[in-house]
Amino acid sequence: MNTNLYDYFSRISCEEQAILDGNSSVQRQIYTDAKDFVIDSRKLLRKGKLISARHHTRFVHFPMHRHNYVEIIYMFRGHTTHILGNGEQVVLEQGDLLFLNQNVEHEILPADKEDIAVNFIVLPEFFDTAFRMLEDKNLMWDFLVDILTGSSERAFYLYFQTMDELPVQNLLENMLWAMVHERENRRNIDQTTMGLLFLHLVNLCGNIRYGSSNPYEQECVARILSYIEAGYRTASLEELCGELNQKPSSLSKFISKHTGSTFKELLLAKRMNQAAYLLSTTGLSVADIIVAVGYDNTSYFYRVFRERFGMTPKEYRESVRNVTEG
Repeated sequence: MNTNLYDYFSRISCEEQAILDGNSSVQRQIYTDAKDFVIDSRKLLRKGKLISARHHTRFVHFPMHRHNYVEIIYMFRGHTTHILGNGEQVVLEQGDLLFLNQNVEHEILPADKEDIAVNFIVLPEFFDTAFRMLEDKNLMWDFLVDILTGSSERAFYLYFQTMDELPVQNLLENMLWAMVHERENRRNIDQTTMGLLFLHLVNLCGNIRYGSSNPYEQECVARILSYIEAGYRTASLEELCGELNQKPSSLSKFISKHTGSTFKELLLAKRMNQAAYLLSTTGLSVADIIVAVGYDNTSYFYRVFRERFGMTPKEYRESVRNVTEG
């Protein structure tokens, strides 16, 4: 165990100090503004970030909730008890991993000072690299398809006992170290590390529980996502129809049903995320980035970028730079 990471994640937070001083409940305003307890990624992720990590709030019962992002819980030290919305109980021991999709409801029983669980807050698009790295259909592949489409209503979670798996521990601690120290080019490192983590987990036999799915439909959705991921610059519905031997009307209905988005919306999301990535990690001009992600209409690009991120590409680049320098 990395002692620097332990010192960082074991520190008493302001919320925890308030609990120790007599506050008997979590401070909901830290996590959401909504009436329902759905923890909002915008409260926990800085603008432009796809992943972050924080330690679980200790000393208090954390009430039933879910997230609008993917949560990965790494039991850094000690243990925590999670009660899922269906009544199942999962006890995480040191070294264990729990993956929760956006639809999993759970509550956590009070943890003591030495029970340090690290929560990864992850937006679905962060898993693009991991999806490309998984070549065979397996539980991790199913999980990725589920979260990348975002349309499934089932609560999909994976639980792994990995305390004795040194490669898994090393990958997790490397990722946490990079996050804590804010290294340059971190997104590439983090996404590749997550892909390597998934590849290692494929071969493990932890306690895995997950909902049923239609294998044929899952495979079709995966092929659609793979097509957009690999060829977003020139991708078209017509070309995809040719590859899948489907009529445009039929394929459009299938995509909408199983992803909750149209083909155009999926393609737009991929292009915008790639543009944001290039703005934050390269010195390419905005004009070059527009071409790189597949657009030739500059005014259209500016309009949809502002709709998605609430600012112009130049403002986005400056905001990311200010966060990094700060």
